[in-house]
Amino acid sequence: MANRNETVRFAMRLTHLADYAVVMMSAAARREEGERLSATVLAEETGVPLPTAQKLMQSLGKAGLLKGQRGAGGGYVLARPVTEISLADIVEAVEGPIALTQCSEGVSDCALDAMCRVKPHMGIIGEKVRGALGAVSLQELSK
Repeated sequence: MANRNETVRFAMRLTHLADYAVVMMSAAARREEGERLSATVLAEETGVPLPTAQKLMQSLGKAGLLKGQRGAGGGYVLARPVTEISLADIVEAVEGPIALTQCSEGVSDCALDAMCRVKPHMGIIGEKVRGALGAVSLQELSK
């Protein structure tokens, strides 16, 4: 355990898909409100490979962050104002609920599972992390 004078570091990284989703949603947020977006245009603008962009836009649509419109002039639009879409919303749209460990999701093959006193508190930790990510709006990410 580190003492107060030491820096404790741990890595919590977004997957490539979550990272790409954040990049694409940020690009979408910089467009005029109501402007239709296509996976092709966002892929070209952001450098996200087109098949990945298409997959992400579908996931973001299913999560209620984008609204798809079919037909001539179709595409996607943001489903909510940029102030009402958070970093947590985007990450969860792609990755599912935010959980730092497997045991916080109720699934565990950890050797310490039977004796672990931290496990009951992992949900609280996950809620705090989600809260922190939830406090970052898409508007802030798109500046």
